[in-house]
Amino acid sequence: MKTLFLILTVMIFVGCATTDKTVKTAKSFNSFQSVAPKKAIILQKGENRYSCAICGMNLPSFYKTNHAANTKNGEKQYCSLHCLVYDNEINHTDLMNVKVVDTDTLQFIPALKAYYVTGSKMPATMSSVSKYAFSTKEAAEKFSKLYGGKVMGFYDAYDIAIKDFTKK
Repeated sequence: MKTLFLILTVMIFVGCATTDKTVKTAKSFNSFQSVAPKKAIILQKGENRYSCAICGMNLPSFYKTNHAANTKNGEKQYCSLHCLVYDNEINHTDLMNVKVVDTDTLQFIPALKAYYVTGSKMPATMSSVSKYAFSTKEAAEKFSKLYGGKVMGFYDAYDIAIKDFTKK
């Protein structure tokens, strides 16, 4: 069983990791979370800037759940709240100025001012519970009416994400 898990983990990282060259030619997944690479705002620098700082997944492919934060070593971008929480709680990275992509505008907004919809019918990223953010409560409520889920602030969504690491 451990061997199967290891093989699947390696396949995920190899399949999702990318370089700048592959991003320019990669087609966007046909998924709600995805945007064309040219529409994605990539805040982090370096050779692997199009990959999640934690899991290596392609950021444009999971763009609508992207988060970013400043660290003492520069800005990091994550495919999901799950990976941001992992970096903060497990890696003990000191994160500042946390931002999230607004699902409607595709712009980064301050996570502390965002309205999250958790547990909707839309696909989750790195978790079994979906988490999408919006700049206005009205937009979050509209999304919630269409796809289900509960509207809440950043800290409540963070608490839900942290449960991914405390399940037994």
